[in-house]
Amino acid sequence: MDLLLILTYTGICVAIFKAFNIPLNKWTVPTAILGGIILIGSLLLLMNYNHPYTKFGREFFVSTPIMPAVRGVVVDVPVKPNTPLRKGDVLFKLDQTPFIAALAQKEAALADAELQLLQLEASYESAKATVAKATAEKNRTQDAYERYEKGHRKGGANSPFTDLELDNRRQVYLAANASLASAVAQQERARVAFEGTINGENPIVARAKADLAKAQYDLDQTIVRAPSNGFVTQMLLRPGMVVVPMPLRPAMVFVQTDERVFAGAFWQNSLLRIKEGSEAEVIFPALPGRVFKARVTQVIPAMSEAELQASGSLAGTQRFIQHSRPIVLFELDEEHMNEKLGLPLGLEGEVAIYSDHFTHVSIIRKVLLRMGSWLNYLFA
Repeated sequence: MDLLLILTYTGICVAIFKAFNIPLNKWTVPTAILGGIILIGSLLLLMNYNHPYTKFGREFFVSTPIMPAVRGVVVDVPVKPNTPLRKGDVLFKLDQTPFIAALAQKEAALADAELQLLQLEASYESAKATVAKATAEKNRTQDAYERYEKGHRKGGANSPFTDLELDNRRQVYLAANASLASAVAQQERARVAFEGTINGENPIVARAKADLAKAQYDLDQTIVRAPSNGFVTQMLLRPGMVVVPMPLRPAMVFVQTDERVFAGAFWQNSLLRIKEGSEAEVIFPALPGRVFKARVTQVIPAMSEAELQASGSLAGTQRFIQHSRPIVLFELDEEHMNEKLGLPLGLEGEVAIYSDHFTHVSIIRKVLLRMGSWLNYLFA
């Protein structure tokens, strides 16, 4: 931009000297040079501060490493590289044989758990019957003991019941009472086993259903699908390969086309003039002669050059020497530019932001930006 402004001023000076036949001497040439330094210097200072520009702009996109949730052998890869995909399209399939077998095993385990639940119900009903029987036996022995005890007390020495018979009846009654207590405890144990629940469901059945759901999930994960709209590129996956759910070994890389942003790195001197919503323009070397409208969406509130993390080493003076630029995010007015023009993602570009200060100077910035766009036709 600076070179364009200097060349433009030089061209204007040459034209004026030619048109008005101004002689080249020790007064006219230094005057033109000094005037150029003052004029261009003032314009550059005003433009660079109030209407910042950077040649460090780039379109960024998100890529997702595709890893299966389960280990398996690849049996089919229907996806074609660099072909647009919709969310949910099949990327590749794994051999389902072991997962189908595991699912059948868990279904059988659930059926067995439901049978165990019926058995627990039967055990509970049996325990209740045992308690009823023990209660009746306890009541019978209690009546007999009380009858013997009453007759022995009234008869005195002429009692029809001996001390031994009374003691036997007491022991029988106490044994029946103990049997009843044991039956009640067994009934309570059977009731807890049958009626105990987790979220309203028997624990045995709930555990079997959870295992079945896990087996069904594993089976569903044998078909790996696209996480969003996008495409797969540089794909090397082939049938017969074994894939594992490890972060360090993705099976393929999926490029998302729904999440992308254009960003530029600016000098820190212009931060006070960069506001959210400000008008901006972008040019791309790949699209000479074209200028795209944009607006500032955000100034990222941190710069990576100053980042510190807890580690076993100290930060050195390199942190202070390294220059940092704030990153500004933009939204281009023309959506899906890459798809319309058949261009790859990740284009680099140049950006100019126009603030509300010294708006008349922004016209020069716009002219220079368009001149730079036309210069993109020339490259070595």
